[in-house]
Amino acid sequence: MIVPMAKVFVACRARDQTRAVDVLGDLGVMHLVPVDPAKAAPNEKTLGEIADIERAIRIVSAIAPAAPPPPLSPLDAAREVLAIRNQATDRHNRLAALDHRLRQIAIWGDVRLDRIKSLRAAGVDLRFCSVPTQDVAAMDAEVVQVFSELPGRRFLVGVASRDSEIRLPESAEEYPLPERDAPSIRQEAAELDAAGRQDALRLAHLACLADSMGQAVPEMRLRAEVDVAQRSALDRDLLSALQGWVPAKEASSLAGKLAQSGLDAAVQILEPEPEEHPPTLIRSPKWAEPIEGLFKMLGTVAGYREFDVSVPFMIALPLFSAMLIADAGYGTVLFLLPLVFRAKLKYLLGASMTHLLIVIGAAAIAWGLVISSFFGVELYSPLIRVDLSEESRTLMMRISFLIGAVHVSLAQWWQAARLFPDQRFLGKVGWGVFIWGILGVVQMFVLRSPFGWDTAYPYLLLAGGTLAVLFDNSHPNPLKRVLLGTANAPLAMLGTFSDVISYVRLMAVGLAGSVLAVSFNNLVGTLGFWPLVAVAWLAAHSLNLALCMIALFAHGVRLNVLEFSNNLGMQWTGYPYRPFTKSAVQED
Repeated sequence: MIVPMAKVFVACRARDQTRAVDVLGDLGVMHLVPVDPAKAAPNEKTLGEIADIERAIRIVSAIAPAAPPPPLSPLDAAREVLAIRNQATDRHNRLAALDHRLRQIAIWGDVRLDRIKSLRAAGVDLRFCSVPTQDVAAMDAEVVQVFSELPGRRFLVGVASRDSEIRLPESAEEYPLPERDAPSIRQEAAELDAAGRQDALRLAHLACLADSMGQAVPEMRLRAEVDVAQRSALDRDLLSALQGWVPAKEASSLAGKLAQSGLDAAVQILEPEPEEHPPTLIRSPKWAEPIEGLFKMLGTVAGYREFDVSVPFMIALPLFSAMLIADAGYGTVLFLLPLVFRAKLKYLLGASMTHLLIVIGAAAIAWGLVISSFFGVELYSPLIRVDLSEESRTLMMRISFLIGAVHVSLAQWWQAARLFPDQRFLGKVGWGVFIWGILGVVQMFVLRSPFGWDTAYPYLLLAGGTLAVLFDNSHPNPLKRVLLGTANAPLAMLGTFSDVISYVRLMAVGLAGSVLAVSFNNLVGTLGFWPLVAVAWLAAHSLNLALCMIALFAHGVRLNVLEFSNNLGMQWTGYPYRPFTKSAVQED
């Protein structure tokens, strides 16, 4: 449920402002709303420092620490880690450029430019020419040295003389010296490589400070939160006041808690005005809490006056995911991996998302047992068969459309319950009834099912459509209400058709995954050599499982966040309740 909020003002003497902030931070119940948001903006320098430390922690977490740790503060250590990482990036780019340059001058071999300059300074006439193959023998000099072959049937030739004149054929063309020679490039690359090894050793020493850097982040966040809280207050001469949102059940006891802490303060509690938008605090049943991981990942927050969809999402998403995965073997992997690597996944995805994957895995196992599919192998005669046969596809489409009608009609009727006794609740009831009539239309077009006056579908369309046209609008004038309902109805009716037929993806994606699993098994079975069969089988099913995970978010989440939520009228306009607290800094 979405917890009711109360708007609270806490006023105290100006000299007690710091004390008031400390006490409210200890209580951790008040979502502060700054009087002047511009003044209460977070300190950008502090936020930047926190971001630097967090980035540094991510870098050194992958490095084995090596003693001794440097005598640096967490912030200085983080800055050095980032500087070394930036230097490593620049060094990598430079080495790539040197490698490219080395390939370009490969025709010169190990010629050293400094020695060429020395010879010329000593009076040696030293030239390098591009000469056709047939004219190499015509070159006349004390020294003639062929270096390498050039494109176009030519050679790079060096000629040198001190006491006699060099005579070259007319076809000879002077070949310019490179800006740098290979030995100097290799020397620079070796120096860069040595510097990289030194930086790697330094990072290993800095990795010893990972824990101290991690401990510094909450402390810095707390200082930033306290600073924002102090600047959120309204200061007027001798008085200071803080405002914010507190859960209604806890607001009534706030004054007593402030008094118990020794703070002399006045507390005013107000109901939220219709135009105000309090933060959203959702307290879901324990079994539905894993769905919070999905909301955090998507960054969606229900508005304060919208619906808490955690329970319907927690019921529907595992069901949809199981039908999309359509295999007990894949479900077993999804169930066991989060259990085995729970600590790691909790760190990467969060506890609730990790638990959600376990639930999805369990649901996939259950559905896989119903359809008798275990890594594409049919172990026994299934209760429901999922294959390319006409009978199977028809049954699965019928199940998918039925699930769609249930899902979106419940959304409309939930809206109706919220609106009652407003007459618009009848309009939502009508849309829910109309969706069941649309189910007949969808089945008629897709499955060639009967649709006529001998079925219930036309009557459901008429009854639901009439209620929707008459009562879906709140205009006080009955005639205008009907005209507006009539004008809005066509697009809305087409929308219900689109919503119901959209659930066919449950059949299509699940069938595609099942067919791929069977095809992979048939394909790898022809390889013969069992080690190759094992590797190919593992790679193929890993790919199919990855595709199933993509489908889970592309289709399973979509049916909840779009089709269901749109029929529920969700706008996701909320922002989370984040009480100012000194005991635990709130994370995004």
